[in-house]
Amino acid sequence: MTKPPLADQIRPQTLKGFIGQTHLVGPQKPIRLAIKQDQIHSMIFWGPPGCGKTTLARIIAHETQARFVKLSAVSAGKADVRKVVETAQNPLTKQRTTLFLDEIHRFNKAQQDFLLPYVEDGTLIFIGATTENPSFTVISPLLSRTQVFVLNPLSKTELKQILKTGLKALKTSSISKICQDFLLEFANGDARQVLNLLEVTHKLYKTITLKNLKNALQSKFLRYDRAGEEHYNTISAFIKSMRASNPDAALYYLARMIDTGEDPLFIARRMVIFSSEDIGMAQPTALVVANEVFKACQTIGYPECAINLAHGVVYLSKAKKDRSSYDALRAAQADVKKHGNLPIPLNLRNASTDLMKDLGYGKGYEKYTKKSLLPDKLRGKKYYEA
Repeated sequence: MTKPPLADQIRPQTLKGFIGQTHLVGPQKPIRLAIKQDQIHSMIFWGPPGCGKTTLARIIAHETQARFVKLSAVSAGKADVRKVVETAQNPLTKQRTTLFLDEIHRFNKAQQDFLLPYVEDGTLIFIGATTENPSFTVISPLLSRTQVFVLNPLSKTELKQILKTGLKALKTSSISKICQDFLLEFANGDARQVLNLLEVTHKLYKTITLKNLKNALQSKFLRYDRAGEEHYNTISAFIKSMRASNPDAALYYLARMIDTGEDPLFIARRMVIFSSEDIGMAQPTALVVANEVFKACQTIGYPECAINLAHGVVYLSKAKKDRSSYDALRAAQADVKKHGNLPIPLNLRNASTDLMKDLGYGKGYEKYTKKSLLPDKLRGKKYYEA
């Protein structure tokens, strides 16, 4: 029998062994309280890879004595969900059923719609997991029936604890600080990355040295993971290639993502963001083109929508670049954070009552004034330079 991966071998079964996400599972925090009071409702976990979404879902099911069923939205469909529902509805089923759906953002609207009645009537305790903002990828009716919890990347301190547990499971003595630091930097908050590289290095070389860790990184055992680091490395290279106005490199990284089955809407969303962030006022029609590419991907899907993506990538790569509107927004946000809600000048306030007029609301307002309209503390400040 094949031995399970190290990450599965050391996966905790209870909250006592769970590391990280103290804002959710610490004393008097929402998930811990819900488990303690046996008041578990359907929820969605939004967070980066390797932060504990699957583990936490398993713990919730285990500690509330529910049957745990895991599906991946990459390969599962309505028929798979229907089977889970039929079993949950069977009178002979003694336990509640927790359905954990990984990568829920890959389910289309019809598939998500299918979940609604069973989430609403309590047939299923539904836990969805996503690395994408659920506001954009999960339908509103399902969002309204679930509670969204944001999970954070694991800190280096938390990763050290997980690394220690992994070394113990491999029956390996403690490793040097340089190896530990390399693993923690490589992981970038992802526990799975730490454990995978540790396990592969141990399998191939038996001893954990810096040289062996670096050699293991080239191993065929570390395959591309659409939810892992390579996913983020590739999209980063894709964006930076378009930013550098290099369509050849951008097309190459696009082809890599298409070849691995990357969600076309994930790629298209990044293109929509890029069109305003990096092109902006230099070529405002870029946002129109990027949005049309997104709509085409929604309507057509793979394999044909790859052509639409390529069309958009070349257009965005060759477009002139101007980040001034993006930089202006960030500068304005910095002042909002620094100064809070500064009083709005009286002449810009809405004088909807006689009392407000008496207090000076709207007094002196000029439609086309050249004067600064910022709060007094920021008067004359410039965020956007045309």
